[in-house]
Amino acid sequence: MTTPAQVKELRALTGCGIVECKDALDEADGNVDQAVALLRKKGIIKAAKKSSRETSEGIISSYVHTNGKVAVLVSLLCETDFVARNETFQELAKNIALHVAAMDPQVVSPEDVPEEDVAAERDIAEDAADKSGKPAEIQKKIIEGKLSSFRAERALLTQSFVKEPDKTIEQLISAAVQELGENISVKEFARLSI
Repeated sequence: MTTPAQVKELRALTGCGIVECKDALDEADGNVDQAVALLRKKGIIKAAKKSSRETSEGIISSYVHTNGKVAVLVSLLCETDFVARNETFQELAKNIALHVAAMDPQVVSPEDVPEEDVAAERDIAEDAADKSGKPAEIQKKIIEGKLSSFRAERALLTQSFVKEPDKTIEQLISAAVQELGENISVKEFARLSI
């Protein structure tokens, strides 16, 4: 089983996202060196290295559901206006807006989940773990797992893409980064519903 410490170590080495690091470590049975090699093969490290470059161009994409009761605005950034005008980039922005309308994420990334929400969820997870009667070490892992899932469910980047559930939004963006050769990031989004 992959530990949070291993994920943190791999992220520090590669600059890749949490989901990519966890998946690579799972595939490599926890071996960090093999996980780095897997990420290289998939081209994810190349995309991660671009993530440190500044994104100052981009577009705001909108989506209004056919019933008129849900509307979304997504600010998707890139490095140049050339890429911002690219059809692939614009399609990515539309797909992210559609996803936000369907899945209603609360924040962009897991780190953005408010600490008070995490603390409340921690209390619930600790109560459930106490009632399980399992050893303290296992209870701690259960709590960590529940909190990790809690953050992932609320964050846009770690949600499964509504059109392709086997990919996360972060993986969708990484694929576009590889194709377009520029860093791409979601600055913010807004979802309105009646």
